[in-house]
Amino acid sequence: MGKVNKSFASDNWSGVCPEIMEALIQANIGHVESYGEANDFYTQRAIARFREHFGKDISVFFVYNGTAANVLGTSHLLRSYQAVVSAESAHLNEDECAAPEKFGGTKILGIKTENGKILPQQVTPFLHSIGFQHHAQPRIISISEVTEKGTIYTPDKIRELATFAHSNDMLLHVDGARISNAAVSLGVTFRELITDTGVDILSFGGTKNGLMFGEAVVFLKKDLARDFQYLRKQGLQLHSKMRFISAQFERYLTDDLWKKNAENANRMAKLLESNLKRFSQIKITQPVEANGVFAIIPPQIIPLLQKHYFFHIWDEASSEVRLMCSWDTSEEDIRDFSKVLQNLLSENLRSL
Repeated sequence: MGKVNKSFASDNWSGVCPEIMEALIQANIGHVESYGEANDFYTQRAIARFREHFGKDISVFFVYNGTAANVLGTSHLLRSYQAVVSAESAHLNEDECAAPEKFGGTKILGIKTENGKILPQQVTPFLHSIGFQHHAQPRIISISEVTEKGTIYTPDKIRELATFAHSNDMLLHVDGARISNAAVSLGVTFRELITDTGVDILSFGGTKNGLMFGEAVVFLKKDLARDFQYLRKQGLQLHSKMRFISAQFERYLTDDLWKKNAENANRMAKLLESNLKRFSQIKITQPVEANGVFAIIPPQIIPLLQKHYFFHIWDEASSEVRLMCSWDTSEEDIRDFSKVLQNLLSENLRSL
């Protein structure tokens, strides 16, 4: 079998990191109580790890995927006439195939942004609907960390949004699909980034950073989690063999595995950015703050480049692409990609 190139399509395309695979193998021994009940020691140990990182006053629920974490987590805290305010580019609005609307009955109030981040003053116009019976009532502000544009909220900016939300009887939700990449980039702990800033609910992701499957809904205040176990079951997300989700998270949050994987992905993205900046025909469009690089590449070479290392086109009109690095991206991958790109750019210039 010949060499198989990796891709820059998504960190979801990468495989399972060896430590997580070993944890799954070790969990595949004997019988363990199902559904994450009290005698499922894998689940109890995983929850204990979360409490070490986020604090004791939290409730943790494991689900299959990020869509479920986002949709069930937010809809649990909403009445049918209430709404979520988010960036238009947010997964909750753009990439959940209308799951919030179908399963949660949730209206999304979108904010147009340049870099995927929203500010309190952008939420203010929606406050005029509060108390007006003809309008959906804004109840949750939802942000992505890392954003869909590859940018990151600092703890101060998250705290600012949380304070704004609470002062207006709202809650703050964080879609943390790449929360580990954000924490590593900022050099902070999960507690400093989430708990200490006043976040109410977190969708904690792991599949983009080495897990096989499974995400977690983390309520930072236990009272917010009341009866969520019933919604998880009703929402088709109660895994019978829960230990296979839990064992992954226990290992992920042990010995800084989450940090090691995210550090590599982030470092490879910076290396890729550095290599791309050598080419005058390439324009970096967003700050490279985590593990994604957004760039404009001449459209005529994109299909040829994708044959070697596949990636997604982010904006057809501007020829902007997204290049994602993963826990297993290597310096060799970056070198090979850059070499192919250089050859294609040179051929393109000669053909002009």
